[in-house]
Parts: sequence; C-alpha cells; structure tokens
Amino acid sequence: MVLQPKVTHSEGESNPTSIGTEKEQLNLDTFDGKAFVEWDPEAAVTPLAQLPFFIEYLKLGRRFEPWVDDCPLEYTSNNAPEKIDVLGSLFLSIIAGHNRFLHITTLMSDGVNSKLLGMNKVVSDDSARRALKKIEESPGICWLQTHLHGCYEPLLSFPWILDCDVTVKPLYGRQEGSVIGYNPHKKGRPSHTYHTYMVGNLRLVLDVEVMAGNEHSSQCSMPGLISLLGRLDKRMWPKFVRGDCDWGSDAIMSDLEEIGAKYLFKLKKHKKVKELI
Repeated sequence: MVLQPKVTHSEGESNPTSIGTEKEQLNLDTFDGKAFVEWDPEAAVTPLAQLPFFIEYLKLGRRFEPWVDDCPLEYTSNNAPEKIDVLGSLFLSIIAGHNRFLHITTLMSDGVNSKLLGMNKVVSDDSARRALKKIEESPGICWLQTHLHGCYEPLLSFPWILDCDVTVKPLYGRQEGSVIGYNPHKKGRPSHTYHTYMVGNLRLVLDVEVMAGNEHSSQCSMPGLISLLGRLDKRMWPKFVRGDCDWGSDAIMSDLEEIGAKYLFKLKKHKKVKELI
C-alpha cells in the first residue's frame, strides 16, 4: 500500500483535488498514434466532440486510408496539396455539418482532429473546390459507390426491404440542373431531385442520385435502381422493392419482373384497376 503524498497549499487556497472528481481517461488508436480523451460534463458540447472515437473506428475498420488511396485524384505539380489533406478537409467539413465550401476555412484553426486523421493541414476552400473539379464523374462515382458498398455489405445477408423515394430540394442560386419541375412546397422555384434507395425501417441509404428538378418520376429512378441491384450479389438482393403509387405502373413492374426482382407498390384506383377489383 502506497500513501498519497501530502499536498501543501498557501493559506486561503482551496484543495483542487477531491475524492470522486478524477476524470476517466480513455485511450484511442488514431492515425497520429495513441490519443487520450477525457470527458468533462461541464464543458460546452461541440459538433466534433466525439470525432476521435469515429477516427478510431475508421482506422481499426480500415475505412479511411483505402478510401483516400483509391480516390481518382491525381496531381502533377510539386506545389499541389497532399491528397489526404484535400479529402480529409472535405471529410471534416461534412462531419461538422457544413453546406458550403467556404465553411472549410473555419476548420483551419483546428490542429487536433486534422492531426488525428493523419493530415498535415486543412486546405483552403479553393483547393477543395479545384480538387473536386479534377475528378472525372464516372471514376469518381465508381470510387464512392465501391467504398459505400463495403460499409453496408455485411448487413445485406439478413432479410431486408429496399425502399425507393424521391425528395425535392428547392434551389436559390445558379446551380447545374436547377430546373423548374414538380415542387409541392415552393411552386415555381427551381429545384434538384434526390432519388434515394435505402434499407427499409433502418433508413440506411445505399445510394443517391441527384437529378434536375423536372426528373422526379419513378421512371427516372429506375436506371439507378437497376444499377444498384446489378452491383449486388443475388444472395444479397432485397426480399422485395417497395414504393408508392408512382411506382405502380406496368412499365416499372415489367422491368423488375424481367430481372427477377419482387416488388410491393401502391396502385392508383383508376378505371381499369377498379374493374379488376
């Protein structure tokens, strides 16, 4: 048994240590080596407070380094930023909830999380914007789809349902594909449409396609759906594809029957459907 040494303090000074106030220290494995994290219940909460735990998951699960290495982004200039710095800056910006390239500048003062990711620095918003322009569309989509598939593939060995949905996003600036189409909330406002394919109940997104505002029908979603099913092993296919009444058309159902996919769609009670009922 070892006795704690007595701590002497000047008169009028309180003892800063007391029984039960010691903070629990956690050891995390990051790309910058071991990190020690302490919880302070009285400190203000930040969006990146739990990022060190997610960084440990990325390292132990080998999700970040292969994602960076496989990115079809190539530089030839000696003054160009490192690929890990560019992708890491975009990653931190997305995790922080940013929705503009300019917001990346707020991360430049963060010297902790960028180091834990193995980065050298946070690049400027101009560097991040130019980097995305250098990535060709087809290789870039293939790169993202491959690594996204690796994250959810083990879950598809269990029975699951594939939900298809379209979301309208109003736009207030000049963006590619900004077209006036079906928009129930902001009529006459240009928009994008997000064609989403997800695991039912879990709401786990498997893929998303961004299209122009006038491409909102289920017929526009079919190429993405067929492509998604084509990338999956037949043993991992959903029990059935589920959609609303917009999907209950003869063309959609015939396409799914042709590839052997089951479906469950709502039907509009038009005249011929009522006759069959």
